[in-house]
Amino acid sequence: MKEADYYISNPDGTVVCMLCPHQCKINEDICGRCRSRMNRGGHLYSLAYAHICAMHVDPVEKKPLLHFLPGETCFSLASAGCNLLCLNCQNWSVSQVSPVDIPSQTLLPEDCARLAKKYGCRAVAYTYTEPLTYLEYVRDCASACQEAGLKNILVTAGYVNEKPLRDLLPFIDAVNIDLKSFSDEAYRKVCRARLQPVLDTLLRMHKAGVWIEITRLLIPGISDGEDDIRAMCHWLVEHGLADNPLHISRFFPRYKMQEIEATPLSSLVSARRIAQEEGMRFVYIGNTSLADAENTHCPDCGNLLVKREGYTVLSEGFSGVCPVCGAKIPGVWTF
Repeated sequence: MKEADYYISNPDGTVVCMLCPHQCKINEDICGRCRSRMNRGGHLYSLAYAHICAMHVDPVEKKPLLHFLPGETCFSLASAGCNLLCLNCQNWSVSQVSPVDIPSQTLLPEDCARLAKKYGCRAVAYTYTEPLTYLEYVRDCASACQEAGLKNILVTAGYVNEKPLRDLLPFIDAVNIDLKSFSDEAYRKVCRARLQPVLDTLLRMHKAGVWIEITRLLIPGISDGEDDIRAMCHWLVEHGLADNPLHISRFFPRYKMQEIEATPLSSLVSARRIAQEEGMRFVYIGNTSLADAENTHCPDCGNLLVKREGYTVLSEGFSGVCPVCGAKIPGVWTF
């Protein structure tokens, strides 16, 4: 175990974790909601630090990131734990458990950069579970990777306090934020969390200059309402995020939401239309095989810029400028 940052020790032996908005008050030998930060002797320790439960080489498109180094691969890793309790979690077997309850292997930050380079990756992604629950490890890995000339990608639900986030952001190049709904009620019902801290995280990342892409899962009857989608997109446009890609993602029955049917394709197409009407300029549809769902077009002239099939980029070499009309397309297109 490694002593965590971001906590307060109380005279009665309890600690208050200050990493995320839950601010769990934790008794001796107990973990907080994320299951990965434990009170030992009045000090908070990260059970997740350098204990990796998943490690793969992925295309960046799988994160999903479509305006960030298309066609590149990233070294993806995760430790167990999450500070949300989403009823629909597709990675529940590693996110809804403690790092001590599942097999893991040790990977020190300096080894993370070395392995990424060994496997030919030019970026490292902290993903699969909730990397903000082991933020100290992500920060140390990202620092080592930055020194080695690698890019750092964060895939997160964005539920974190301001100080820890600010300490991490100088090392992060790109992020995909899972904005699960624009309803605080839905956040409380499905995730046992709140909406506002996620919006605060989005704005702080945007201000810091991190490349942001946003995923919105449409759960039938919960997060697929037209008013909710319009309100979310209106907020994003109003706060300067109109040029950041929005991924409308299809829901499939998972974990504790087995009784809900998969999102109808018509709902996904409708949501994209609504997002575009509200001013979002790059709207994609994920988790489907719909034609043209994840191709990048110039929003000014409609020219096809990047053609994709699944996670494969079929037209490489795009430099960020439309060859037809000269429009500059926001993103990080070259290393």
